[in-house]
Parts: sequence; C-alpha cells; structure tokens
Amino acid sequence: MFDALSTRLQGIASRLRGQARLTEADLDAALHEVRMALLEADVHFRVVKLFTAKVRERAIGQDVLDGVNPGAQVVKLVHDELVEILGGERHVLDLGPPSPAVILLIGLQGSGKSTTAAKMAVRLRRDGHRPILVAADVYRPAAVEQLVRLGEQAQVEVVTAPAGTPPVEIAERGVAAAREQGADVVVVDTAGRQHVDTAMMGELEALQKLIQPRESLLVLDAMTGQDAVRTAETFHGSLGLSGLILTKMDGDARGGAALSIRTVTGLPIDFIGTGERVDALEVFHPDRLAQRILGMGDIVGLVERAQEHVDREEAERAAQRLMESRFTLEDFKSQLQQVKKMGPIGELLKMVPGAGNLAGAAQAAVDDGEMRRVEAIIDSMTPGERREPQLIKGSRRRRIAAGSGTTVADVNRLLRQFEEMQKLMRQFGGAGQGTGRMPRLPGR
Repeated sequence: MFDALSTRLQGIASRLRGQARLTEADLDAALHEVRMALLEADVHFRVVKLFTAKVRERAIGQDVLDGVNPGAQVVKLVHDELVEILGGERHVLDLGPPSPAVILLIGLQGSGKSTTAAKMAVRLRRDGHRPILVAADVYRPAAVEQLVRLGEQAQVEVVTAPAGTPPVEIAERGVAAAREQGADVVVVDTAGRQHVDTAMMGELEALQKLIQPRESLLVLDAMTGQDAVRTAETFHGSLGLSGLILTKMDGDARGGAALSIRTVTGLPIDFIGTGERVDALEVFHPDRLAQRILGMGDIVGLVERAQEHVDREEAERAAQRLMESRFTLEDFKSQLQQVKKMGPIGELLKMVPGAGNLAGAAQAAVDDGEMRRVEAIIDSMTPGERREPQLIKGSRRRRIAAGSGTTVADVNRLLRQFEEMQKLMRQFGGAGQGTGRMPRLPGR
C-alpha cells in the first residue's frame, strides 16, 4: 500500500544522506519533495502541512544544518514525525478484569467486520485469551453463516440466535454464554449499512448502553482513502469510539488514510488486516510502519511473524540436517511451505533492512508461479528421488517435467541450484574445523 510513498521518501533520504552540509535552502527543497510525496499518497492536506512544519521546526531547533551528517539527522526527524502522526506508541486494548471484556466491532458494509472478528479471535487465542464470537448482524444475507464458518476456521465458538431476534438480545446472550463457559473476551460482530444512517446509529447506541463494551472499534477499509477518514469522524462523533482497525492494508491503494486518520480523529489504530487468512491480522506498531515506509525494515516484526507461523522444532531439525549435509528436497519443500505461511515474499523482504528494493522482483517471481513450479517438480519425484537427487538422470528428468507440467530446463535448474546449496552448506559445515576462515562462495 505504501510502495509509491516509500520509493519517493527513500529517494529523498538517499539524497539527504549524501550531503556533508545542508543549508536551509536545501532543507526547504527536501521538505517540498516530502510534502508532494505525502499529498500524492492521499494524505490529508492538514496533516501534510502539520507534518512538514514540525520537521522543519525540529530540524532548525536541533542545529541540524551545522551538525555532523545532517542529512541522516533530517531523515531521522522525518522518521520520528511519521511515528508521531501514526500514533506514537502502540495502543493496547483494555481486556483486563472484570471478565468478560466486550469488544464491539462497528463499520459499514464491505469493510470486513466479520472476517476481522474471526481474525481477532485467532490473535486473542494466540495471546492466551479465551474469546467467543457473537453474530449480531441480522440484516445482511448469510452474515451469520459466514461468521459461523469463520469461527470454525478460528476454532472459536460463535453465539447465534433464531431469525428475528433483535441484535441487542443476541449480544446479551453472547455475554451470558461467555460467563457460563469461562470465556474472558466477547467479540460482537454488528450490522453495517451502505452508508451511515440514523437507524444504524440508534441500534449501535442501544448496544453500547446495554452491554457496556470495553472497546468500541471501527473497522475501516483502507482502500477507500479519505472516505475512511470521514467515516471515522462521523462514527466517533456519534458513538465515542476507542480505536480503529484498518483492513485491506495489503492492497494497492495509496495509503494516505492510514497516515491521516490518527491526526484527524485522535483515535489510535489498534490492528491492520494484511490478507484474507484468519491469521492475517497484525498489531499496529507506529514505529515499525514508519521504518518500513523509509526502507529501514522491521526485523522485530519479521521475527514475530516467524514465531507465529513457523514450526520451531521442524525448522531446527531442517537447520541441523542442512549443516550435516542431510538436507533433502523433501526438507526444501517443507521449508518453502513454512515461508509461504508467513505471507507474501515481497512483503517479507520489505521487513529486512536493505532488501526492500528486491521485494518487487521477488514477488513478481512468486506471482509468476516460480514457487508453485518448484513444488510441482518436487511433488512429481519419487520419495527416493527427493532423498537422493543424484539418481535423477535424463529419462527421470523428462518424466518429472511431464508430470509437473514444466520443462526439463526447469527441472535441471532446480537440481543445479539445490546441488549448489548443498555444496555451500558442506563448506560452511567444514568452516572452523581447519583454518577457521569463512568458506569461499561459489562464483566468488
């Protein structure tokens, strides 16, 4: 979502870092570029004006113009101000006792409330809570059935009621069920409309009054741009929200809403949706998003994602087999599948400092089916061939290519790359046993 903005800001940052001395005119020119980049990203004009004014004030106030490596200092000020407009510190939901804590999800139709409810349940379970979902959207066709299916995927109970039951009564039943079953968090999925209307607001106000939610979170489609900001202002003015959830942050919109909404509404962003899977909901960290936008990576976020999606014991076994030269094509396929669970490869590379410029090409290769071709080739091998790829000669290669819908050249390339990786790992495995020097990489 922030690709275009990120590219512009990283270009500006590179030029600033390269200057030994920065004049006030240079600073003004750089901030003009920053201003244009933010406006092109659909950031609200009031936020852009405030942002650039604060960066300039801080830059001059800290004697950046005469400091050591002033360009890098200005880049840091841009980073710090990005963190500030995104909310500063991470906002933590109030889910403590007394139990159960009720979370009311609010939003327009199509914003992704039901999917977000299931995603929240998955994350709450992961964090040690015992959540329960409540299907209080009685108007949208099949809304209840959708939440029930999502609840099955999330392995969380969904409280429903017969057709015609008022939403307020369904919510009451959900809270009562949570008390009976010892659930400590109740997530209520409410009805939306195509647009804000008085009937919907009245129903939501009644829900708030009756069940006293600890958190009233507005679910917004980040793809709608500044419309999302206006929607948030309207809902907050009527209901007094406690936070926001931005969905579809993996889309290709310009991302200005995410950078505008905190400053305009004063509400914190609690979570962002990064995909369709029920585990694709991330806690929102302003500092980490600012680092990603400026191409600084997000190693902490990458490690956390790996911890959530990768089987640690399996990864350790694979690493051991790799270093002992016992790593097979079956192990290789298993590791590919674990990486895929973590999300799009391009998104992962953006979290690695300095590797953001590789993300586009890597994602293009994945989108072009490269990983699927590799998996298909390995699937077309016999168990013996996967364990001992040196057995794969001419006729076997033709059979594997035909069975996987690829070419013999594709099979040859995979086998060659796998052989090179094995040689490299044997070199690493032997390093330190003799001279203690790092092994020479192939082709170097």
